[in-house]
Parts: sequence; C-alpha cells; structure tokens
Amino acid sequence: MLEAEGRVRQIIPEEVMLARLAQSEQMREFFIQVWKQNPALVKQGGVKVQNLMTQLEIGDSQALSPRPLIAARWKQRGISLIELIMFIVIVSVALAGILLVMNVTTKGSADPLIHKQSLAIAESLLEEVALMPFTICDPDDVNAASAVTAADCTGGAGGANDESKLPLGPEAGETRYHATTPFDNVSDYNGFDSVTDGGIKDITGNTVAALSGYSATVTVAQQSAGGIAAAESLLITVSVTGPDGMPVVVDGVRTRYAPRTTP
Repeated sequence: MLEAEGRVRQIIPEEVMLARLAQSEQMREFFIQVWKQNPALVKQGGVKVQNLMTQLEIGDSQALSPRPLIAARWKQRGISLIELIMFIVIVSVALAGILLVMNVTTKGSADPLIHKQSLAIAESLLEEVALMPFTICDPDDVNAASAVTAADCTGGAGGANDESKLPLGPEAGETRYHATTPFDNVSDYNGFDSVTDGGIKDITGNTVAALSGYSATVTVAQQSAGGIAAAESLLITVSVTGPDGMPVVVDGVRTRYAPRTTP
C-alpha cells in the first residue's frame, strides 16, 4: 500500500500538489472563520478544535498553517540575490585563474618557435664555417697550394698569410660578403658578429628583415681533438640570441684534412 502511494506521489506533478495544498488551506480558513463566528460549534468540535482556536486567538496560527511550507517550496524554485552574488564571485575567481593560465601558456607557446629559429640560424652558420677551407696559408697566397709548413707561406711563419697565426681572424680587408676579398678560411670567422656585419643575412648577403631580432657570434679556437695537434684542429662555436634573450649555442670541430686545397 505504501509503495503504491509512493508511486502515485511520484506521478503527481508539483504544480498539482501545490494547487491541492492551496485548496486545503482555503477550506481550512473557511472552517476557522465559521467556528469563530459560531462559538457553539467550537465546543461541539471537541478538545482538538478548542485548542486550535485558542492558539489562533493568541496569534500562533502561522505555526500551524501550511503556508510556510508552500512558501518554502516556492522559494526553492529560484535563487536569492546573495546566492547570485556568491555565484558570480566564485565564477569570476575561477575564470580569472583559467585566463591567467591560458595567458601564460599562450605567451610561452612562442618560445619553442624562437628557439627553433635560433637553432636553425646557428646550424646554418656553423655549416657555412665548417665547409670553408682550412689551409696552411691563406688561400689568396700564391704559395697556398704548395706550402707544407707555415714557413712556406709568403711572409713566413707568423706572417700575414699564416692561417695558424694567433689571434685567429681574417686577413686585412676580408669580410664575410666582400665582393673581392671574402672570408676564405675557417679561421677568418673568429670574432664574427652579425650585429656589426649588418644583421642576419641570406646566402647572397642580403639582410633578412624578419630576423632583425636575432644576433649571432662566431668564435674559432685551436683545440686538440682525438690526438690531433691544436694547430691542426679548430673548435667552432656559434651562439645565436633571439628576441627572448636566450642564447642557443652549437659547437663543431674542423680538422685540417686538406692543408693545400684552396677554393
């Protein structure tokens, strides 16, 4: 029986239940007014009716009325102003945190691209330097193709055409993209700086405007490697710094495997 009653209650809509409660409340108010107008009926109604009327007279009818229940049920159909404000505050705080994370993520997402671009510039420049000749004499020297030692170079060992002369660097007048006297040896790139060279340039010597935020430097130093004498082996270090200010450094070793091969 209880199960059947429970099922019936589940089927009856809430609006119907509220309407029935309202009707019951109207009927109850009607009988209360009748009893108030006819005290004799109160005496005939028994102890419960008399107690009820006594409580109504002292103003306690609200405690026995189902109106608070009806009002409470209706209040549950919406939210209060305080609840709305709290909801807005909580959502705003959560949204601010999410937007902050997204901002940091978006800002950091460009870093790998800058790093890859810096690495590409560094590897390209390292390859350019490593593919240069590493001769005993400067390739422009008339004795470059026949010299066996630095003493055979024009000017002798330690002279202007001795590529092992320290400090390493280009000969007078040589620049990376000079029309007649460009860099022609690995050691010529020591001390190269793209800033003083006019920026990052392509293979034809034209400045790449899109890479204006990048700079590159090259150092070339004598360093023994695998039993090879320091004078016969060069350590090439290329450092590229992007707009993020973080340098990317790559190294390479070039040995003198063709001491008399000029361009």
